[in-house]
Amino acid sequence: MLARTQSRFHDVRVRLENYVPLTAAGRLFWELFLFGFKEGWACLFGGTLLALLLLTKWFWPAGMPLARYDFLFLAALAIQAMLLLLRMETVREAQIIFVFHVIGTVMELFKTNVGSWVYPEPSLFHIGAVPLFSGFMYASIGSYLARITRIFDLRYSRYPDRRLTAVLAVLIYVNFFSHHFVADIRVLLFLLAAVAFGPTWVYFRPYRKWRRMPLLLGFALIALFIWAAENVGTFTTVWLYPHQAQAWELVRLGKYGSWFLLMIISFILVSVVNPPRAPASETEPDAMPLGAARAERRSLP
Repeated sequence: MLARTQSRFHDVRVRLENYVPLTAAGRLFWELFLFGFKEGWACLFGGTLLALLLLTKWFWPAGMPLARYDFLFLAALAIQAMLLLLRMETVREAQIIFVFHVIGTVMELFKTNVGSWVYPEPSLFHIGAVPLFSGFMYASIGSYLARITRIFDLRYSRYPDRRLTAVLAVLIYVNFFSHHFVADIRVLLFLLAAVAFGPTWVYFRPYRKWRRMPLLLGFALIALFIWAAENVGTFTTVWLYPHQAQAWELVRLGKYGSWFLLMIISFILVSVVNPPRAPASETEPDAMPLGAARAERRSLP
């Protein structure tokens, strides 16, 4: 049963967490190393896709019978299958990726139809003007959030009422479509997000100590990395905004706000299958012994 619900990374993580450097400086360095290692592992799906965007820009041969978009779609499917077969990803995480792929494709169909951005190259695997690989770019966000929840054993204090978060997610998603026809309520959504998640702190364990940060700050940092990844995507000309039609420019900072809101939707969706848990003690999160935390993690998907 455990083999079906845990990824291969679980055993590697436990071994790394069991290592104890002799000095305080060594333990601090090891914690920083583990933080970066775990973040990299959580980004595995999205990072691989981003690398393929760059590689196909620089090395894709002209005149290939297979379109670049179709190669990216088939490669994304192959990566997904490989991660599952090698137990580098759990079945639940793959299910989350599928849901995000569907939601992202629906948004892509609408946004390309109203001219928000374009996919300039031909493809066989597409719906309308949207190549099917594009949904995997949204799915990589869901993959990251699902994986990081497990890898860092995330806990939350003062988490908002689930009904409020559901309403917020629906309003954000609807506004992505409706603002083309009626007033954009983005500022109101930012305020509502601040009210809902402002008091919330997220606790995470890179190594042996619980660390914490405001959840809104976590949203903002992740959205910043997504905005940076989007600049890589447009640099590879896989998709383009209207202001990039003649020559590549940075994606405008206004898109950062869109990614921040999409980050919140993504987090709320993932929370449906990975319900947020409170720390062992909201006032003393470090009170949870490391052995108890590991025992609990072994029971988690």
